[in-house]
Amino acid sequence: MADGAARKTRGGGRAGARARRGAAVIEQMPWNPPVNIDRPTEPLSEEGVEAIHDGAMRILEEIGIEVLNTEAYGILKKAGCTASGDNIRMDRDFVMEWIGKAPSEFVLTPRNPDRKITIGGRNLVFGNVSSPPNYWDLGLGRKVPGTREMCRDLLRLTQYFNCIHFAGGYPVEPVDVHASVRHLDVLYDKLTLTDKVMHAYSLGTERVEDVMEMVRIAGGLSHDEFDASPHMYTNINSTSPLKHDIPMLDGWMRLARRGQGLVVTPFTLAGAMAPVTMAGAVAQSIAEALIAVVLAQIIRPGCPCAIGTFTSNVDMKSGAPAFGTPEYMRATQMTGQMARFYNLPLRSSGVCAANVPDGQAMWETSNSLWAAVQSGTNMVYHAAGWLEGGLIASPEKFVMDCEVLQHIQRYMDPAICATGPDEIALDAIKSVGNQGHFFGIEHTQERYTTAFYQPFLSDWRNYEGWEVAGGVWTAERAHHMFKEIVTSFEPPAMDDAIRDELADFVARRKAEGGAPTDF
Repeated sequence: MADGAARKTRGGGRAGARARRGAAVIEQMPWNPPVNIDRPTEPLSEEGVEAIHDGAMRILEEIGIEVLNTEAYGILKKAGCTASGDNIRMDRDFVMEWIGKAPSEFVLTPRNPDRKITIGGRNLVFGNVSSPPNYWDLGLGRKVPGTREMCRDLLRLTQYFNCIHFAGGYPVEPVDVHASVRHLDVLYDKLTLTDKVMHAYSLGTERVEDVMEMVRIAGGLSHDEFDASPHMYTNINSTSPLKHDIPMLDGWMRLARRGQGLVVTPFTLAGAMAPVTMAGAVAQSIAEALIAVVLAQIIRPGCPCAIGTFTSNVDMKSGAPAFGTPEYMRATQMTGQMARFYNLPLRSSGVCAANVPDGQAMWETSNSLWAAVQSGTNMVYHAAGWLEGGLIASPEKFVMDCEVLQHIQRYMDPAICATGPDEIALDAIKSVGNQGHFFGIEHTQERYTTAFYQPFLSDWRNYEGWEVAGGVWTAERAHHMFKEIVTSFEPPAMDDAIRDELADFVARRKAEGGAPTDF
């Protein structure tokens, strides 16, 4: 069950865990990926959309993109692009023809088909923090390099929270595991500790091929069944400005050939890696994304693709990245308009520049999450647990962010805005009149348990009540909750034969040396 990790009892093994816990750690909302019922915020006029489109097309036509991967370069050249040195240019009709073959939405089905997610349309799904090299929690009180056990704990949170719909990259890099075999250990952990949609880093042939094989094994799929529909995805970043590198395009092409999910997210920081103006940064980002979509469609027409936005600004005093800013929010909304113009799903992120899970962390992350909602984003990366511009993963921040994600999920519940006779409630209003109150009347008694969102982390007591209860601040409450969740965690079911096959695959690939590294 979706929140089974919270239901344990006393004794040995799983039954013992259930007894020790007794009751759920939290009462959370059920697994129910939200559908965005709001009209998107669209700051651009029709002329503005056309201007950014024209800018992106002129970049592709007149300036071009450096394509460092020889195979990708050859495919684009053979398809009719203008090639010179490492530079690839293509005209707008060519671009529009090929991206028109990409689906407007697609389904990713993990090893547990009940956890499948739809990318596109009005669907909105959230993923965990991915890729920070460092970790911070309240118990440590300092920033430290990530370890495999820290990574496992964040994967336990990923599985536990129903508002997290896919398992992105490593929630923290386990730097205590050698880079040549890190992907094997972490994917084994991900596939056994979670049953949600998996991600592969496009960082070299071996890593991508190993992850695809492990996802296939975990799903109990034949090679043909795996290739028939997407079960996992990768995300690549361009090397802004105007460049795609060798390993990421290699992974992109490998997943394209097998029909798996593809997300391309240029990392364009206005004022550093892109023009200081948001329109210029968005136009550059669109150009960098679309060339990858074109490549995927040439390889396998109809291959599922999404474009991502990671357009923000830098602090012009220090050069440090800034997130959750007004400019970030508008760039996300603008890119949402462009994604709809191209009929492609959109990925954005829940991000902040704060160093610890404090007020700054939450207002910046809330800004970025609500920008995702307003933009019509379909897939939100780093929705829980991100700090220091992506350099720190924090379990307290993860828990705090999940409270916000539940707010968004409840906000999208159409029942809140229902206007039938029961909701207008004239009989109830008449029964109370202008005397008394609504607390005890039948209309309230029938609905009070489900009428409003109930937080699992927020403390709604007054100051005196909060003080008597110990005066515990939000991050400390989140820390205790994190510890309870991981202590009582029960992994999702997996067939023993599949688990053994995964373990054997990992052992064999380790014996073969894993993936090559630079050190």
